[in-house]
Amino acid sequence: MAIMITDECINCGACEPECPNTAIYEGGAEWTWGGGTSLKRVDLADGTVVDGKAPQTPVSNEFYYIIHSKCTECMGFHEEPQCAAVCPVDCCVDDPDYRESEATLLARKAFLHGEG
Repeated sequence: MAIMITDECINCGACEPECPNTAIYEGGAEWTWGGGTSLKRVDLADGTVVDGKAPQTPVSNEFYYIIHSKCTECMGFHEEPQCAAVCPVDCCVDDPDYRESEATLLARKAFLHGEG
């Protein structure tokens, strides 16, 4: 499953530099598929093709947020999600809306980083 940041976030920013997938962004910041990955373009499930550098709409304007489709729970990089490990208020938690298997998370890591 992906990790999410709850509204208990104090906007300290400790989580953002820890993410190996660059899936964490400051509230109000636009995000990109390519940031921190090897993606030049992404073919979305609906058939849309997105340039990896194209800015995407922020998920939150108030708090740091995680792009669930870039989150691998640090699988293949670390033993545990690093955002949760460094969060001083424990607001980086499992996202119940995105329950995924280890195989799915590892496949996402390979997709994001051009492995395989």
